[in-house]
Amino acid sequence: MTDVKKMIGQVFEDIATGLETGAFGSKAVVAVTTLGSEHGIENVVKGAEEAQRRDSSLEVVLIGPKVDSDLKQYHVETDEEGYKVMEELLDKGEIGACVTMHYNFPIGVSTVGRAVTPALAKEMIIATTTGTSSAHRVEGMVKNGIYGIIAAKAIGIENPSVGILNVDGAVQVERAFKQLKENGYDINFATSNRADGGVLMRGNDLLQGVPDVMVNDTLTGNILMKVFSSYTTGGGFEANGYGYGPGIGEGYDRTVLIISRASGYPVIANALSYAGDLVKGNIKKVAKEEFEKANKAGLKDILAGLVQSNKKESSDDEEVKAPPKELVTAQISGIDILELEDAVRALWKNEIYAESGMGCTGPIVLVNEEKFDFCKDILLKEGYIQE
Repeated sequence: MTDVKKMIGQVFEDIATGLETGAFGSKAVVAVTTLGSEHGIENVVKGAEEAQRRDSSLEVVLIGPKVDSDLKQYHVETDEEGYKVMEELLDKGEIGACVTMHYNFPIGVSTVGRAVTPALAKEMIIATTTGTSSAHRVEGMVKNGIYGIIAAKAIGIENPSVGILNVDGAVQVERAFKQLKENGYDINFATSNRADGGVLMRGNDLLQGVPDVMVNDTLTGNILMKVFSSYTTGGGFEANGYGYGPGIGEGYDRTVLIISRASGYPVIANALSYAGDLVKGNIKKVAKEEFEKANKAGLKDILAGLVQSNKKESSDDEEVKAPPKELVTAQISGIDILELEDAVRALWKNEIYAESGMGCTGPIVLVNEEKFDFCKDILLKEGYIQE
């Protein structure tokens, strides 16, 4: 009798898990909407059938007009009907994830792409690629990093390495991540393959896929995904990679993955495999755990500080005049481009002449060589550079 009760209990537990994740038994149930492709419905169906053929742990479902296929189908005739059916199936737990060509995510949610880099054919998470994590650039990039870690862990990368693409705001993002790490949220920082190393990634690192997770702003990420997916085809047919990925955000509960209207069937097949990996890895549970850990380490306060600092700087109308000009040959690097002029003004306030510039590794402040150490101490104290 005890064994029967255990069996019944396990059955109900499996059903509950299936409803939560969309994985029933050993199969992950994933869908794809077939309308909207620039290459026709046949292209989407071919990708779906390819994903099903190569992975018996998936059950692939089609949402669209009736087609000649052995795959399970939900028949709709318009995009609007397709999105409605998709959302109903996701909310009921009948599918665990859905791949689609366009979807309006709420602010705070953005998608995490999965590319195959050309130099070494290494997979790399691009965080993020569509959607808007925040209206504030740096806050958005910090969130993007958390979203990328969630996606990486959900597909089985236990301790993903994280790099920050050297774009506007990158130094501030690095500062926020280091603060999170000091507060107890474990981030495994990647190191650039360039001679000077560091967590800020260059173009070479992109091509080589140095970090498991590359953090960037969403617009840059979108371009990266397009280039990585179609650089061999001229842009009209995306042939490589796994698409633009799942929409992730705190409290967001649907696993919807984005592909492009230009995505070819190889990318569509890979996107469905990506969706299956996320379902089997229980991305909802991973996301909940990561947000809890990040918030415990003060994520919300750090983000609020970033936004407040930006407001303070934008409202600072104090006019600061440059001190008398002098020879400036010493370079102080490691300053974010968005804070470069503020760093120069901070030295001017201390009656030290300085100029902004751009070195081979990024923004620099030029100062008199004899005042280098003093200037560096000021910028450290003001938070424009780090040790």
